[in-house]
Amino acid sequence: MTQSVDFSRHFLMAMHGLVGGDLAGTVIYVCEHSERGALGLVINRPTDLTVANLLEKVELESTNPEVSRIPVYYGGPVQTDRGFVLHKPAMNYSSSIHLSQDMALTTSRDVLQAIAKGDGPQDMLVALGYAGWGAGQLEQEMAQNSWLSVLAEDEIIFDTEPEARYPAAMRLLGIDPAMLAGSAGHA
Repeated sequence: MTQSVDFSRHFLMAMHGLVGGDLAGTVIYVCEHSERGALGLVINRPTDLTVANLLEKVELESTNPEVSRIPVYYGGPVQTDRGFVLHKPAMNYSSSIHLSQDMALTTSRDVLQAIAKGDGPQDMLVALGYAGWGAGQLEQEMAQNSWLSVLAEDEIIFDTEPEARYPAAMRLLGIDPAMLAGSAGHA
């Protein structure tokens, strides 16, 4: 199957009534999309866990008082015991994947060590789990109108309150989410 659109660095907004379960009402930042599939992080579902709690769970002592105010997000239903840090600037940690010139995704312990010391990335979203699609699956869901897509804006990820991220992402498309119908049709 030939991939026609690369959704990397895009927001996917779940369409009400078409995407259910854990992903209903979500905004997903697509980190990677290729012919092998896609990986993204839900950016609008903070959990009750803070980064301070997470650091404690992985036995890292923190000298950074800010971490007690930073939520850990539900990144998606796949590998919910695995941590992901979406961050700016795109600093080099042992397992960083550079998503753009200034954004990276890191899964290694060294980014958490830097965060614990207060030397971590300036802007970050820490998540447990991810949203994943197999080869051709995301394209099929897009064809079924399950998701709307728009080029991501970093400000929505890092500077917008979690509950405002879905409507903010929809507004990038010029859509008022309150005006959307609960189902889609085909003309």
